[in-house]
Amino acid sequence: MQEKILLITSLFKEWSGGEPDSVDVLQQAGSERRYFRIWKDGKSVIGTYGENIKENESFFYFSENFTQKGLPIAHILKISNDRKYYLQEDYGSISLISRLENEGYTEEIYGLFKKSLENLANLQVKGDEGLDYNKCLTNKEFGRQAIMADLLYFKYYFLDALRKPYDKQGLIDDFEALSNYLTHTDHKFFMFRDFQSRNIQVTEDGSVHFIDYQGGMKGAPQYDVASLLWQARANLPDDWKQSLLTDYMNVLEPLLDKPLNRLSFVGQYNGYVLIRLLQVLGAYGFRGLFERKAHFLTSIPLALKNLKSFISSNSMGIALPEFEKVLQICVAEKIIEEFTPLQATEETPLVVKISSFSFKKGLPQDDDPESKKNGGGFVFDCRGILNPGRLEEFKSETGRDKEVIEFLEQQTQMPEFLHSVFDVVDITVEDFIKRNFSSMMVSFGCTGGQHRSVYAADALARHLKNKFKVKIKLNHWVQDEKNWVNS
Repeated sequence: MQEKILLITSLFKEWSGGEPDSVDVLQQAGSERRYFRIWKDGKSVIGTYGENIKENESFFYFSENFTQKGLPIAHILKISNDRKYYLQEDYGSISLISRLENEGYTEEIYGLFKKSLENLANLQVKGDEGLDYNKCLTNKEFGRQAIMADLLYFKYYFLDALRKPYDKQGLIDDFEALSNYLTHTDHKFFMFRDFQSRNIQVTEDGSVHFIDYQGGMKGAPQYDVASLLWQARANLPDDWKQSLLTDYMNVLEPLLDKPLNRLSFVGQYNGYVLIRLLQVLGAYGFRGLFERKAHFLTSIPLALKNLKSFISSNSMGIALPEFEKVLQICVAEKIIEEFTPLQATEETPLVVKISSFSFKKGLPQDDDPESKKNGGGFVFDCRGILNPGRLEEFKSETGRDKEVIEFLEQQTQMPEFLHSVFDVVDITVEDFIKRNFSSMMVSFGCTGGQHRSVYAADALARHLKNKFKVKIKLNHWVQDEKNWVNS
């Protein structure tokens, strides 16, 4: 990571003519790209590192094209000679989803969604004009092949993981029929592909800007609208979805060279909603069921409820008998409950005490009387993980420092270790919640109690709070002088 910081700093110096005041490493999202916020004289730009040069080139091409057309996207400021590092305008750290979660379903938030869809329509139609789709990262067009790929992604990574019987050939036949039906859409323009509220930045003046469109291709405009309005995390009310779809069509129609057939448009839109919902379930299945990432596992019930809401009140306009059977299997209450973790309430007595410690100083002790009544727990040894403390640049840092976190996540087996820890601890936490136990203790030890154990304790605390909403008391025995802290 230090090398990446040095290289992005060097690129900034070439662009600005001076040293930055500071460089912040931003949290990594779902992709492999790394982002940095670079500060100079109270102003900032975003630095990006991307190993996939073809992906970068698609982003550069789209950005240059869209900037010339005055569309609200990221403006590229400087690109390195190897095409792996680049600087772009900084629109801040406030996304549309963060505004929604902080403020709720207010009139102002509705206005931001409406404005986002207005800008989307312009991006789709004007962005399509003269665009060379040979520059796309993958497919040139979201046609039959790409639609089938999304449906099969859902089949392999979510549906088959349920281990429920169904007619496999019948389902493939229905996939083929739906793909053919959606391929013959009335309109095709630039398709963002991942148009969700996380990829919409909202500035202080209320303007919106789009990021992460490097996966774009030619396709039906309904797909992007479906992605935004049916995003599970946003969970927009039904009346908002219907009204915003109308708002979008009102903006789109004047941009077209002929009147919009709204009945046909909505019928095809419903098909793309379904494709998008299933693609998301496939992604959650892959990241959650196969990679064991808690955030994606806990997102599965939301996605299933979203799917259930959609299929209960919308028609595809095409007969898909086996497909409809499979969808009913997926949204059955038993399946949704299976993926919904038991969560603590305010009345739940359980407190999970999580600590880091040094084996040189002995195991931490818990003198709480409640622990003697019905407590229990685990001690995990982190010494099998490569020790950052052996490296000179990390000796004075802890498992809470960014550089150490990145080292443990990217250059050690800590992620695999923690996946196994989570699986074991989750079983006991769920059981203790059911039995109204009041205390549980989980300790992580390493050589000095400074790097690996600290990182692991913090990671488990976040995981249990996110998944079970359980009360946590956290203590780093070497750093915190034996003081339990509510987390």
